[in-house]
Amino acid sequence: MRYMVIEEFVQGARPVYERARDQGRMFPAGLEYVDSWVDERLERCFQLMETDDPGLIDPWIAEWSDLVRFEVVPLLSSDDAARRALGD
Repeated sequence: MRYMVIEEFVQGARPVYERARDQGRMFPAGLEYVDSWVDERLERCFQLMETDDPGLIDPWIAEWSDLVRFEVVPLLSSDDAARRALGD
């Protein structure tokens, strides 16, 4: 399943990028990074993640919770959303 993880940098972008540079992204095995985008003000990051075990997201968030506030949004593909909406 895919998840959009919306990160708000609570101490600014610099400490987040420093930790990522020094320690990596710290994803547990089974939590896969797909892609990410950062707003132009360097305040929020939107990461597309994939995993079959949503329980892997919490340990990753714990590694960053001092620097980042997280919102995790489970996603459906457009086709799956249409089927659900239409009852197919």
